[in-house]
Amino acid sequence: MPITQPFIASRKFAATTGVGTGTGATFAVAATAFTNDAGAAATAFPGLFSYYILYINGVIQTADTSTVTTTTITIPGGDALDPATPILVEFVVT
Repeated sequence: MPITQPFIASRKFAATTGVGTGTGATFAVAATAFTNDAGAAATAFPGLFSYYILYINGVIQTADTSTVTTTTITIPGGDALDPATPILVEFVVT
């Protein structure tokens, strides 16, 4: 019996907190403010994915830290971070 490898791919998007808008619970960063894996401006986040991982300043965040749509990622309290703080979002597609 042949072994079938599962299909797993990821898409990464990078930005800084300085490109976000709003304050407190409404702080959000638009997908178009991110760059994608190729270094080009992103147009949207994936619509279908198994899960996503948020890194703020290189530290993986818990699931209650954010919510995501195809157009934005909302990070409550993210406006309190230094504007140069890097944000990386990785979407895993299976």
